[in-house]
Amino acid sequence: MNKTTIVILNWNGCEMLRRFLPSVIWWSTMPGVEICVVDNGSTDQSVEILHKLFPTVRLLLIRENLGFSAGYNWALRQINSDYVVLLNSDVEVTEHWLEPIIDYLDVHPEVAACQPKILSWHQKDRFEYAGAAGGFIDHYGYPFCRGRLQGTVEKDKGQYDTEIPIFWATGAALFIRLKDYWEVGGLDENFFAHMEEIDICWRLRSRGKGIVCIPQSRVYHVGAATLKRENPKKTFLNFRNNLLMLYKNLPEKELYPIMRIRRILDYLAAIFFISKGQISNAWAVFRARREYEKMKSSFILARMENMEKTVCRHIPERKEGSILVRYYIKRKRKFSQLPGLK
Repeated sequence: MNKTTIVILNWNGCEMLRRFLPSVIWWSTMPGVEICVVDNGSTDQSVEILHKLFPTVRLLLIRENLGFSAGYNWALRQINSDYVVLLNSDVEVTEHWLEPIIDYLDVHPEVAACQPKILSWHQKDRFEYAGAAGGFIDHYGYPFCRGRLQGTVEKDKGQYDTEIPIFWATGAALFIRLKDYWEVGGLDENFFAHMEEIDICWRLRSRGKGIVCIPQSRVYHVGAATLKRENPKKTFLNFRNNLLMLYKNLPEKELYPIMRIRRILDYLAAIFFISKGQISNAWAVFRARREYEKMKSSFILARMENMEKTVCRHIPERKEGSILVRYYIKRKRKFSQLPGLK
């Protein structure tokens, strides 16, 4: 049995594997570490490249693209380790990226998951959009990061180099105890992709488990390697899954007030897309809301289970107020400018 398994879910990422897998192999040599690539029904040369160039890497094959959530759930059923690292194929790791987080998890059994500091591969002095130095969420379900608010990404000047409890850890490089992963049910396969890591982290936090960013570990992420940020499909999945996540996890007294406000905010987002000429993205918001209404009833049992198993009703990393108001109206552009955060 290995102590840690690095699991890379790949879909048509042949060039990403060729470019970034060598860094994972080179810098992941500590004892008890296994590297596993799970091919999610690729139609490019990914499998051939793995056989030819990386014969020491464990390879698992899925016949069709199951998406991020189901793909990882399938893969982790084949894994027998204390810790797993869900690592995107477009991540370049650095020397000693594993040790700080594994050492931390070893002595903090109350912590279920961690993430490293995520920097941009394209601009290595800046944080990366998806995760940065740890994820938070506002009262209305909008995610933001230490080092990234909305579309503003900060330079890394060492300002966020402290270990800190966070609400969610990025799925680009998610370290998690396998036991805790399955105790909360794994990633929600109904999401297919996007928001699933925030959803599982919410379940972990509400059940009393900690999530921490360990910035002494550093990786570089290309980002948007599968779907660009402005892609209408990504817009659809982000909006729909965010609503489903809120329905599953919000405390009873907050659910309907927040969802009423979210309806207004979502329509404002659609108007904003229209004002920028992004009609497809505006339509994606409307489709997301319609799909959410169709799917909501199928999440009743999941919501009931989450409410029954909740032991932490006030999660400190779920921040009061609206990040949209602070960003667009109060003009706060840095995480350190937010009240009570630094």
